[in-house]
Order: sequence, then C-alpha cells, then structure tokens
Amino acid sequence: MSRIVVAMSGGVDSSLAAALLHERGEDVIGVWMRLVPSSGSAAPRCCGTDEAGELARRAADAIGIPFYALDYADVFGREVVDRFVRTYAAGETPNPCIACNAHVKFESLFRDVLATFAADRLATGHYARVTGEAGRRRLLKGRDEAKDQSYALYMLGQRELGRTLFPIGELRDKAETRAEAVRLGLPNAETPDSQDICFVDGDYRDFVRARAPEAFRAGPVERVDGSRAGTHAGIGTLTVGQRSGVGVATGERLYVLRLEPSRNAAVVGTGEEAAARRYEIRDVSFVADAPPAARFEADAVVRYRGTPIPATVTVDGDAARIELARAALVSPGQALVLYRGDEVVGGGVVR
Repeated sequence: MSRIVVAMSGGVDSSLAAALLHERGEDVIGVWMRLVPSSGSAAPRCCGTDEAGELARRAADAIGIPFYALDYADVFGREVVDRFVRTYAAGETPNPCIACNAHVKFESLFRDVLATFAADRLATGHYARVTGEAGRRRLLKGRDEAKDQSYALYMLGQRELGRTLFPIGELRDKAETRAEAVRLGLPNAETPDSQDICFVDGDYRDFVRARAPEAFRAGPVERVDGSRAGTHAGIGTLTVGQRSGVGVATGERLYVLRLEPSRNAAVVGTGEEAAARRYEIRDVSFVADAPPAARFEADAVVRYRGTPIPATVTVDGDAARIELARAALVSPGQALVLYRGDEVVGGGVVR
C-alpha cells in the first residue's frame, strides 16, 4: 500500500480529498501548513492561520487519519507575500495563488513531506485532473468549469505530476463536493470558500502601502505622445488596464497602458491602444518538460477562468512570444497559460 500525504487547508475541498483517499483504503497522512506567524494574522481567510489549522485537525480526526502541523510561515512570507508586494509595487499584477503553488506547495512542501513521511505521493484539494501513464502525465482541467484551478498549476512538470493526486478533480460541481463531505461526516462540509487574496484582509492596496510606501508617491499621467494628462496618486494605486481613478479629468475613456516605476509615470490611452495581440512571457514552463515544437498553436488564457484565445506560440529558451488571434488587454505579471482543449500545455508570466 502506498502512503499519501494530503495537504489540508481546513477547507472542505482538501478535507474531502483526504477522506476519499482514506475511504479507498489508502494509507493517508494529513498535514497542515502554518503560513502566518502563530501570534496572529490580519487575514482571517488565510488557510495558514490557527483557525484554519484547527478546522484541518478536526477534519483529520473525523476521517481517522494521522495529522501534523508544519510551519511554512517563513517560506510563504518570502516567496508569496514579499513577492506580491515587490512585484505589485513595480507596476505588475501578480497572482499570489500561482506563487504559492509553485514555491510553497509543489516545491517546499512537496520536497519535505515526501521525504519526512516516506510517502509516495502528495494530494491536494485542487480542482484539476492528472491522467496518463508513468513518464507521460497530462494535466487537465477539473470537471467543474466553474471551479477549475488548472490555470494556477501550469508550472507543474512530469516530476510533480507523477507523484501528485487531485482526488476531487473528477467531481461534477461544488454541490457534489459538499454532498460527499456530508456523507463522509466532515465537520467543515459547509465551510465557505475563501475569496480574494487569502493573506489580505481588506484592500490589497493598503496592504502594499504599509510595506512599500515608495510606490504611493504622486507622479505624472501621460499620453502615448508624452503630453501630460494629469497626476496619479502612486504606481501602487494603478494596474495596467485600469480605467477609473487614474488621475485624468477628461471626457475620454482612458485606460492605463503601462506603468514606468523608474520615472514614477503612468501612460494612458484609448481602449484601442490598450489591447494588443502580441505579448512576451518569461519563466516559461511546459507540463511535458519541453514544448510541443519551437512554434506551435494553442489556446491562451490570460486570466483566471478567462476565455481561451487561439494563439501562435514561438519558444525562445525560457521565454516565448505569443501572437493572439484577437487583441486582449493583459497586464505585466499576469500568468498566460496555454491549453489544447482541456489539457494544459504550459505557461509563463507576461513581461
């Protein structure tokens, strides 16, 4: 019998993942990651708080599996929170869930728990699916399109997918998840889903302002031709694509086209100027550990649960050029994920 470690957040999804594996007869161990200091947190929705840990422990008790609490506050603070603040203050739009998956769950936790507990595999409560034989694993969308989380898992390669399970990815919808949790007697069957940025309670701009006040200095708003159009309240108050609150008092609908932190400037323009068909992505990774070809066709998804856009991809080392079939407004720092049907091909971060 193989041993499976389940990352339990305290929510119903990961708890049900553990319960389904245990019901199947697997040797299951539940682990919970403390992601914030034990002295307390201003983010009550975060799965790494003491309250979430208690919910995870209660679920493990109800299932009847061993449970361990592990401290990952330092790595979460460094790789997720600090990265979020740093990149947002630099004019990008980061996705902290992707950073958490990449650097905390499927790097630090994956490495540590498999060795510590002599386990064969790691399971999580993500809505995604893994299929295929050993040596050629495929990452697919979850059955429930409304809950699919494959977008935030594009960085997983063959090494990770060969030892990772997503037990709830085949479920029809969240109603079935909760019904199964009730059937199995889980105490958190009706726990609400977490929303927004889990470690921020309130406006994320206030969170960034407290940690990077230099990003909130007033600066010029300019048109594409360099003419002055107004004054903004700080790079940290803006995102590419933003239309309201950009510090321009005109009758036109103007969007933030780009942010230039080196000059503390924001460049604005019309909707036609805001959307583009060509983008570059960095830190590119592929699920198969290599691209399908140096140049290939795929569907690009430019935001979480966004509409796929046909695209041509040209790979250049750990970067790629993306040409979309139709113009879209994409912010630097966002993940651009490539699909073929339900299958994740890979992705990267928009420059």
